[in-house]
Amino acid sequence: MSLLGIFTTDAPAAPAAAPEPVRRAAGDRPIPPVLGADLAVPVRGGRLVPYANLDYAASAPCLEPVSAAVAAALPAYSSVHRGAGYASQLTTARYEQARHTVRAFVGARPGDAVVFTRNTTDAVNLLARALPEGTTVVVFDSEHHASLLPWAGAVRLAPPAFPGEAVRAVDEALTGIEGPKLLVVTAASNVTGELWPIAALAHVAHRHGARILVDAAQLVPHRRLNLTALDLDYVVFSGHKLYAPFGTGALVGRPDWLAEAEPYLKGGGAVRSVGGGGVGDGGDGGGVGGVEWHDDPEARHEAGTPNVLGAVALAAACDALSATGWTALVREEERLLGRLRAGLAAVEGVHELSLWGPDHPRVGIVSFVVEGLTAREVAEALSDEYGIGVRDGKFCAHPFVRHLLGGVKDGGCEDTTVSALRASIGIGTTDEHVDRLVRALEEIVSRRGAAAPK
Repeated sequence: MSLLGIFTTDAPAAPAAAPEPVRRAAGDRPIPPVLGADLAVPVRGGRLVPYANLDYAASAPCLEPVSAAVAAALPAYSSVHRGAGYASQLTTARYEQARHTVRAFVGARPGDAVVFTRNTTDAVNLLARALPEGTTVVVFDSEHHASLLPWAGAVRLAPPAFPGEAVRAVDEALTGIEGPKLLVVTAASNVTGELWPIAALAHVAHRHGARILVDAAQLVPHRRLNLTALDLDYVVFSGHKLYAPFGTGALVGRPDWLAEAEPYLKGGGAVRSVGGGGVGDGGDGGGVGGVEWHDDPEARHEAGTPNVLGAVALAAACDALSATGWTALVREEERLLGRLRAGLAAVEGVHELSLWGPDHPRVGIVSFVVEGLTAREVAEALSDEYGIGVRDGKFCAHPFVRHLLGGVKDGGCEDTTVSALRASIGIGTTDEHVDRLVRALEEIVSRRGAAAPK
């Protein structure tokens, strides 16, 4: 029996489900539970209340099948790629199987590279280091900082007023640019949740001979992604947003630029061989002569001992979501998202932020402001008094949030450091969580009104 067969068939069963009944959706397929569904947190007065986690867009909790996969891998954990012992071979097999699972999860082409990284930011910076000399990068100011900041001399485009304008702006920006070109764009906004027209953007990029990098960090926990069908060149995403918070992300895409670039890190595993020579001898190894780097981009850019358990966790999350079926996941999310948005719209003084209007398709993310109160005041009250976790700030997208808040009554506060609140949902979100947030905001707003000078 192969090593893969051994660890696939002998893995222990997943731990018991959370105390609440496991939800089922289309096709009677179970939606896997998350760890921490029964977490109780302290609120003012010393009471403990069930935690309402509405901060999935920052980091999602761990799925129980992911925890089980890590627990199954731990007893035989060992080094990868360079050990002859049984445990090392088994760990190597698990690690490489994780790579195949991730490739299948995003619908990559057979020859595409899957490079494991720490997170989305790390993956984008890796590609930035691998760009051919003279590459021109085109990026929207509505991007997360991870996609906005790594590029030297990028062409930056203003947030478009509607999806068609995004396509037109890219078309105009790429016209006349010589040499290698790369378009960088999100699939789903981390601020508004709105879905971007990545297929149309890929088409216009390729018409100009450019490649496209898609930040899929906020998309893949919510929707199926098929890199091949969409004709994308590169995608990046993080495990910690995909219910696998064990410190691994991925860069998936065309191997040629990666295979020709300097290694992202220089060290063991990235080389085929290292010759002799002392400091000052020159060569590719910074003073070590005769360095031959791996041609394979996965080995070339994964120097050192990798995060094996992170890769196992990421693959387990991919398997769990795929097994559930996207129809079930999307239907439940859209039901909860509709409930959340309707509830927020009914609270006086609460304004949802949107780039393309309330009817544009989006994933389970809603950003908003509350008139007369700072985002931090509201977020702290929600946590301290109601046991609700949301995000406040500019969400690592400062230019975009400032753009959205430009027409919303000073962003809900009087000072110039405007910010917003973000509620985000996912597996583990319940009707009670959504309703508690809406009721809490109603109470907070009513207290503000009562305290206002007559």
